[in-house]
Amino acid sequence: MDSAYRIELQAGNVLFREGDAPTTAFLIEEGTLLITTRQNGSVVVLGELGHGVLIGEMAVLDEAPRNTTATALNHCVLTPIDRAQFAERLESADPLVRALLFSQLGRYHNALARFSGAARSSAGDETAMRSAVSLAHDKIRLESQLRRALDLHELDLYLQPIRHIASGRIAGFEALTRWHHSERGPVSPAAFIALAEETSLIVPVGEYVLHEVCSALQQFAPLAATPFVALNVSGRQLQEPDFVERMVAQVRAHAIAPTQLKLEITESVALDFDKVTALIASCHREGIAVALDDFGTGYSNLGLLHRLQLDALKLDKDFIHQLHDPRCLAVVRAVIAMARALDCAIVAEGVETAAQLAQLTALDCHYAQGYFIGRPQTVDEALATFAADRAAA
Repeated sequence: MDSAYRIELQAGNVLFREGDAPTTAFLIEEGTLLITTRQNGSVVVLGELGHGVLIGEMAVLDEAPRNTTATALNHCVLTPIDRAQFAERLESADPLVRALLFSQLGRYHNALARFSGAARSSAGDETAMRSAVSLAHDKIRLESQLRRALDLHELDLYLQPIRHIASGRIAGFEALTRWHHSERGPVSPAAFIALAEETSLIVPVGEYVLHEVCSALQQFAPLAATPFVALNVSGRQLQEPDFVERMVAQVRAHAIAPTQLKLEITESVALDFDKVTALIASCHREGIAVALDDFGTGYSNLGLLHRLQLDALKLDKDFIHQLHDPRCLAVVRAVIAMARALDCAIVAEGVETAAQLAQLTALDCHYAQGYFIGRPQTVDEALATFAADRAAA
């Protein structure tokens, strides 16, 4: 019996014919299909397809008429897959994967057209194909340029101040990476960090930033007091078995105190409880603190939070921007109380006004970070800012 979810064919039944509109692809669950095409007026057998094979997907992706005929050789059961299902997945796919798919699709149709003597159909979505290829090429270029930037030390370290609210003094900085490409101009961190995380590049990028952070902390050493620098770590970096050991080696090579370095992990990474528990334990053995970044942005698991020996929670900027809302204010008050009960420091991100800082002060929040506190600065600027702040203490 046929339905939207299952199709049955008997021997001799035709699934689709050459020239038909490509509305659906099919997964063969049982049986065997004979695939044929016409060449110079004669039927040519291209092959037989059986269990577990996807059929008809090329025409669906290309939105071109069928260029083969599929006939059941015996009892067949198929699962239909409509164009919308393909389109949804293709739209969300990596541009490089889409470009490779379209490239293979073009080769497939061109080869079949040469074999059958027919002209290549132009019914496919050429605009989508060109767009996918263009995006993929741009991504490939950006990846190559990022590799070059690492080799030539073109990534710049910026430090954004973090203020200890009770004392009013700058306690540390968050490390941020900036890239000004000679041709592209400023490249958004969201773009190149996301690209690095998709590939193995995030590991050398992380090593690069760690080295720059340790070098920066060395420059603060002559001061009477020294700040900490918080460094973001990706999930892929944590997969490296010797991640903590390499980090400690950098700290020792630069002769800085481990307490000056703080790691920040995202909530999505924290969901890997066993790995993060081991990371925190290793860091604590070396005197390195660990913070949970962007707290409250969708992954919060309070059942795990009380089991992780975190040193700090960074409250996402969206909460700070809505402190005027009594309900949001109540949430922030509760989070700060919870953090204090767990012996965690709270860092409020995105502080942009005096009113926000005043509210956080009243709530007994530990630290504040944002444009009102200070914008990202070069290492030299941060050094001068910190020295002036300490001199005024």
